[in-house]
Amino acid sequence: MDDFQRELRLLKDSEGDADLSDDQSSKGTNSKLPAVKPRHVETRRTSSFQKSTKTCLRLITEALLHHRWQEAAEYMACFTQRLEEPKHGPVVQSKELIWRISTEILHHHPNSKMDDYNNIYERMKHSGFTNYLMISLEHAFHLLHNGHIKDAKHQLSVAESWRHGNESVVQNKKTELIHVYKGLLDYVMWCDKKSTFNHAENLDKHDNQDMNNLFRAASVHLKEILKKPGIWDPFILSYVEMLEYYDDHEEALRVLNDYAYDNKFPPNPNAHVYLYRYLQRQNASEKKLMKVLKVLCALVPSHELMLEYSGLLLKSDKITDIHKALGVVLEMLDFACWRSSLDAWKLLTAIIQKLKSQPNWKDSVAEKMAARKDWWPALHFTSFHASKDSEENPELKEVKASLTTILCPGLMLKYKA
Repeated sequence: MDDFQRELRLLKDSEGDADLSDDQSSKGTNSKLPAVKPRHVETRRTSSFQKSTKTCLRLITEALLHHRWQEAAEYMACFTQRLEEPKHGPVVQSKELIWRISTEILHHHPNSKMDDYNNIYERMKHSGFTNYLMISLEHAFHLLHNGHIKDAKHQLSVAESWRHGNESVVQNKKTELIHVYKGLLDYVMWCDKKSTFNHAENLDKHDNQDMNNLFRAASVHLKEILKKPGIWDPFILSYVEMLEYYDDHEEALRVLNDYAYDNKFPPNPNAHVYLYRYLQRQNASEKKLMKVLKVLCALVPSHELMLEYSGLLLKSDKITDIHKALGVVLEMLDFACWRSSLDAWKLLTAIIQKLKSQPNWKDSVAEKMAARKDWWPALHFTSFHASKDSEENPELKEVKASLTTILCPGLMLKYKA
């Protein structure tokens, strides 16, 4: 709805400027410049048409704001005549406005049908080339959402071959999106085939020709998009799933490593999560797992996988790894979302118990807590927290209470066991 408001303001401002220009021209000016014959002579009929469409737009806006969808649809049927207006004024804004408002009404109207969507999408696609590709993509999304996968793929195939004059850079980028989403639809169809194939008996995964064809078609588009900088999470996951199915683990690992560590891609915590989960499925060594989680920790110290990271560090015999584990868990508990996590506090207790085998363990804890001593008590150890933990999770209260004197020595805390 916010997008509608912005577009409405742009449209009204443009029309306001046109009205102001008409008023000024009607009054005449004292300019000494030679008169120029106007390209378009404004007629009373055109002026009345603009006024009526402005009134119609206001009524549509009012109906939308009050969720009167039937009323909005009736007014919208009249407002679409704006597409037939002579080509002057804010034509581009009008077309996009009609597209956005029409689909919004259809999404909420109780009696809307698939044919209604198809009609408005087709009409908008052929009312001008500016939004053709994005309307085609949105049309495909809607068809996919309603289970019409083949129809969605057909829409993208048509859009894929669409050309208009000299393509701009923006159009090329949109065409790339069309390509990659077509690849994603091939993946969806591949998943359907796989589900059917897996229930068959005595068949080899390489014997299903339809599946193999869909895999090759999807791979072509999905590999291409990975050459472009960006966040491509769903495409990465789809491609890797297919590669794993065909036991191409070398390629799957290469794709995930590039996505996580190649500087052409923006920093993305999910990329490291995907790589970690893949390595887990492949029974990789703990050393490799910790290497991935170390980078993730630097990006998102509050990530839930930090419990696994600190757990892996705790298994190590190196004292430096135990210190790292302590730092990881304390950083997690710096965030309020982990304040009531029994697993995090139990892990902290286990780390401190292992540190106690070292003669200077108290100094190690004090060093980590030095920057936290002024605000940690208020975050974790107030009488309010004690009361809340006692009521909601007595075990948590017991674990936290046993750590108060270790983490905050010398402080008179109201948090008691």
